[in-house]
Amino acid sequence: MKPLQLSGDRRAALAGHLRKLFSDRFDEDLSEFRANEIIDLMLRTLGPAVYNQAVEDVRAHLQGKLDDLAGEVWIDGGV
Repeated sequence: MKPLQLSGDRRAALAGHLRKLFSDRFDEDLSEFRANEIIDLMLRTLGPAVYNQAVEDVRAHLQGKLDDLAGEVWIDGGV
Protein backbone atom coordinates (compact mmCIF):
# COMPACT_ATOMS: atom_id res chain seq x y z
CA MET A 1 0.00 0.00 0.00
CA LYS A 2 1.32 3.42 -0.87
CA PRO A 3 1.73 5.93 1.97
CA LEU A 4 -1.38 7.93 2.79
CA GLN A 5 -1.23 11.51 1.60
CA LEU A 6 -3.26 14.56 2.60
CA SER A 7 -3.93 17.50 0.33
CA GLY A 8 -2.18 20.70 1.30
CA ASP A 9 -5.46 22.23 2.47
CA ARG A 10 -6.36 19.24 4.64
CA ARG A 11 -2.87 19.06 6.13
CA ALA A 12 -2.91 22.79 6.91
CA ALA A 13 -6.37 22.54 8.51
CA LEU A 14 -5.34 19.53 10.60
CA ALA A 15 -2.11 21.22 11.67
CA GLY A 16 -4.18 24.24 12.73
CA HIS A 17 -6.48 22.02 14.79
CA LEU A 18 -3.49 20.34 16.46
CA ARG A 19 -1.85 23.67 17.27
CA LYS A 20 -5.12 24.95 18.77
CA LEU A 21 -5.58 21.74 20.77
CA PHE A 22 -2.08 21.96 22.22
CA SER A 23 -2.57 25.62 23.03
CA ASP A 24 -6.01 25.18 24.64
CA ARG A 25 -5.50 21.89 26.47
CA PHE A 26 -1.80 21.87 27.30
CA ASP A 27 -0.93 25.58 27.25
CA GLU A 28 1.85 24.76 24.81
CA ASP A 29 2.74 26.43 21.55
CA LEU A 30 3.18 23.78 18.90
CA SER A 31 5.26 24.80 15.90
CA GLU A 32 4.02 24.08 12.40
CA PHE A 33 6.95 21.67 11.98
CA ARG A 34 5.98 19.69 15.10
CA ALA A 35 2.31 19.66 14.10
CA ASN A 36 3.28 18.20 10.73
CA GLU A 37 5.51 15.61 12.41
CA ILE A 38 2.54 14.50 14.55
CA ILE A 39 0.35 14.31 11.45
CA ASP A 40 2.97 12.16 9.67
CA LEU A 41 3.25 9.87 12.71
CA MET A 42 -0.52 9.43 12.90
CA LEU A 43 -0.76 8.72 9.17
CA ARG A 44 1.94 6.05 9.45
CA THR A 45 0.63 4.41 12.61
CA LEU A 46 -3.16 4.87 12.51
CA GLY A 47 -3.69 5.37 8.79
CA PRO A 48 -3.48 1.71 7.70
CA ALA A 49 -5.85 0.52 10.45
CA VAL A 50 -8.40 3.25 9.65
CA TYR A 51 -8.10 2.52 5.92
CA ASN A 52 -8.55 -1.23 6.44
CA GLN A 53 -11.59 -0.65 8.66
CA ALA A 54 -13.13 1.64 6.03
CA VAL A 55 -12.57 -1.00 3.33
CA GLU A 56 -14.17 -3.67 5.54
CA ASP A 57 -17.15 -1.41 6.30
CA VAL A 58 -17.71 -0.77 2.58
CA ARG A 59 -17.33 -4.48 1.80
CA ALA A 60 -19.93 -5.42 4.41
CA HIS A 61 -22.29 -2.69 3.20
CA LEU A 62 -21.98 -3.81 -0.44
CA GLN A 63 -22.38 -7.47 0.54
CA GLY A 64 -25.63 -6.59 2.31
CA LYS A 65 -26.85 -4.78 -0.80
CA LEU A 66 -25.94 -7.78 -2.98
CA ASP A 67 -27.75 -10.13 -0.59
CA ASP A 68 -30.85 -7.92 -0.76
CA LEU A 69 -30.65 -7.80 -4.55
CA ALA A 70 -31.05 -11.57 -4.89
CA GLY A 71 -34.31 -11.45 -2.93
CA GLU A 72 -35.61 -8.45 -4.87
CA VAL A 73 -35.08 -9.73 -8.41
CA TRP A 74 -35.45 -13.50 -8.05
CA ILE A 75 -38.31 -14.91 -10.07
CA ASP A 76 -39.59 -18.37 -9.23
CA GLY A 77 -39.92 -20.39 -12.42
CA GLY A 78 -42.72 -22.43 -10.90
CA VAL A 79 -41.99 -25.44 -13.05
